[in-house]
Formats: sequence, C-alpha cells, structure tokens
Amino acid sequence: MLKIYLLSGLCIGLLATAHAQGNGPGLWGARSAGLGHIGSVLENDGWAGAANAAALGSLARPTVGVGAENRYLLPALNTVSLAAALPIGYRAGQPATPVVGVSAAVAAAEAPRYGVVGFTAQRFGGKLYSEQRLGLGYGYQLGTVRVGARVEVLQTSFEGLGSRRVVAASLGGQADIIPRKLTFGATLYNLNQARLYEYQDERLPTVLRAGLAWRASEKVLLLAETEKDVEQDADFKAGLEYRPVPVLAVRAGLSSLMQQLTGGVGLKAGQFQVDYAAAWHEALGLSQQLSVAYVWAKPPQP
Repeated sequence: MLKIYLLSGLCIGLLATAHAQGNGPGLWGARSAGLGHIGSVLENDGWAGAANAAALGSLARPTVGVGAENRYLLPALNTVSLAAALPIGYRAGQPATPVVGVSAAVAAAEAPRYGVVGFTAQRFGGKLYSEQRLGLGYGYQLGTVRVGARVEVLQTSFEGLGSRRVVAASLGGQADIIPRKLTFGATLYNLNQARLYEYQDERLPTVLRAGLAWRASEKVLLLAETEKDVEQDADFKAGLEYRPVPVLAVRAGLSSLMQQLTGGVGLKAGQFQVDYAAAWHEALGLSQQLSVAYVWAKPPQP
C-alpha cells in the first residue's frame, strides 16, 4: 500500500510539473497544440468546440475527429480523444460581404439555424492513474457573436484506490470585434467548482481563458491568450498560423508558464483534415500529438 501511495504521489507531481491533464480543461486537437495550446479563440474547427463550446456555433458542417497524444515519451502520459459536432438546421445562404485579406471560404461560412451540438470523449493516463472524460456541448451563433455551454463528466482512477466521478460545467463566448478580422474569445471551466475529493476539500481547477485572434491576411493568423487557474500563476500564450497554400498550414506557439515551444503542420486532403504538433520542454523533453478530422462535403438542405 505504501508503494501505491508513493507512486501515486510521484504521478501527481509529474502531472502538475508537466501541466498535463491535471484534472483541468484537457487538451484537444493538434491544431491547438501546435499553437501553444490556445483554445479560447479558435473557430471553424471541430476540435475547437471542446475547448470553447462557443466555437461550435461557427461549424457549418457535421464533423468527426480522432486524436492521440504522448507527453514526454512516457507511456503513462498517453491521451486518446474523440470529438464530433452536428449542426442543427441551416439558414438560407446569403452572400457574405467581401473582406479584404479574408478568403471567401471564411467570409461566407453558413451559420446553423438552431446551433450545433458537440460530443467529446477522452482517456488519459496508464495503469496506475487515469482520467476518462465525456462531454456534451452546445454552441450558437447570432451575427458576430457566438455563445456556448458545456457539461463534462470526469472520472479519475487510481489503481488500488478506486475511482471518483464529478461533473464540471463550462461557459464560453466569442465575438468578432472586427468582422472576420479580429476575434475575442473567453471560457470559464468548472464554474460550479466541482469537488473531486473530500480530503482537504480538493476541487477541480477553475480555469479562465481569454484571448484574441487577428487575421492579418488571408494567409496569416496571429493569436494570443492568457489562462489563469485560481490556484496558479497566469500562463501567457502566443501562436502563429501561416497558410502558404489553402491545403497546408504551418504553426508555431509558446507558453510562458511552461516555458515550452510548440510547432505543427496541418494538411487538408479532400474532406479530411490531418494535423500534427510537437512541443519541446527543456527539462521534460518532447511531446507529440496527431489528430484527424472528417468534414462532410455539403450541409443538408434546409
């Protein structure tokens, strides 16, 4: 039993140091990972709805994706994920106002009539310690504003010590300050301050994220975000996404709290979107993530 407690303590300590799952909002999609794990302002991406439910409102087509991640080359820090999004109804297509430096695909995105429902599932960890997550979210777009809410069931399991389930609620919002050019986003994870263990009143982290996305040109997207856990220092992140051609994206990012550099690439092949990301931490080493999403070619007719 003593061995189990010692190993458990070592595992939790590594998670906290590595800023891995740690019972927080979780990590979703290689696009976000390549951009320094920015999540509050990404849109038009099925994985973005897992980080900010408001981003679901920007999805005009059904999407399903799978992903896998390994942190620091340790099998005990593996993550597998699933995300799906289903728009509900469509408004009649209206020509979008042209925007200088913005592609027609972005400017003319169709908005679902009754919003978008999203589902996520994720497993992190190994034999000693693991986390399982199931999430259900809803996002809605009204003009230049998107709002969303999400409920997530988190189960933590220690070998020999049993498991614990809690429910965390989240809210999110995005607003186009300059339509399709400058976007503000914010999320609040675990607003209900769910209690994980009664011992020392241990609760899930309550995490606030806020960021800006600036589409400098049709090919360049600049992002900045701050993330604050009420019990930790603030983490400042920055990311750059460059698309030399429409089917290819090159990404770079950084995180101040982790002192970690990230990078990645994205490739669009037909209806498939494949993203890869890598992160380097000076003390802990290499992390890698791969995610694949399929986007339906055409939305159903209203």
